[in-house]
Amino acid sequence: MNSFKPLLKVNSNKTFIQSIVDKLNQVCVEVIIVTGFKSKEIENNLFEIENKEKIKFVFNSNYKSGMFTSLRTGLTESNTKWNLYHFIDQPGLAHNFYTDFIKQIDDEFNWIQPTYNKRKGHPILFDTQIKELILRSNDNTTLRDVSMYKSIKKKFWECDTELIFQDIDTLNDFEQLKNSHEQT
Repeated sequence: MNSFKPLLKVNSNKTFIQSIVDKLNQVCVEVIIVTGFKSKEIENNLFEIENKEKIKFVFNSNYKSGMFTSLRTGLTESNTKWNLYHFIDQPGLAHNFYTDFIKQIDDEFNWIQPTYNKRKGHPILFDTQIKELILRSNDNTTLRDVSMYKSIKKKFWECDTELIFQDIDTLNDFEQLKNSHEQT
């Protein structure tokens, strides 16, 4: 798909990024948005959002090297015990998903991941121990690589939505998303 996903409009004429940030603002102490390509357009798009004092923009000059570099860039600015790592492809997750998800935080675990029918999805919650593992990793590492470390204590939370698998890569994916929002 050739369109720039963060600025695609869905549900109530909000863009993907507006829809996600609106919900994260209600459950997170801070919202760090890592930008690269079209960073000013993203910042301008969020100019009028409520609770913008919680939002921090961080530019990843190495964004062409992949998502892991963006994750690392954002984590360098994080000041919280827990981090919620979110993809732009999931604007359809409902507010109650997030409130239920953060209720899963348990200090016996350092990685919390939603599942649906026992299949793992996103977003992911992880604590400062995982944050440090990610920050010490090199740019060729992936989050999947990090998830294999033996020091990780995972909790899988069976949620009630398959939107944790949402991935908007084609025009057909986008049309399905828009149609699902028109029906709700």
